[in-house]
Amino acid sequence: MENERVLASLSYFSIFFAPFLFPIILYLIIKDEFIRHHAKRALFSHLVPVVFGIVLAILFVTGTLFADMNDSAGTGIAIGYVIGMVAYFAVTLGFLIWNIVQGIRVLKF
Repeated sequence: MENERVLASLSYFSIFFAPFLFPIILYLIIKDEFIRHHAKRALFSHLVPVVFGIVLAILFVTGTLFADMNDSAGTGIAIGYVIGMVAYFAVTLGFLIWNIVQGIRVLKF
């Protein structure tokens, strides 16, 4: 059972060395349900910041392309960019911390 815990924990810690690749490989190759469950959760937690960043980038590009760049609109877009970037970094940091906590939790219990 100890090897299963280490592999499941590594799927969370893989955010530092192979964020998508390692959980996918574990999920596809290993048949143990404990490892597959944690690999799937780790993969999801690695994907959320990426998807959020892509959506944010699309919003930034469309907001810039379709905005009328007078003074008040330009200021609003700049404030929106700053708020969006702060939100992106907060989400990314939150999921990084969540992965670390989950990896430790799987090893301990």
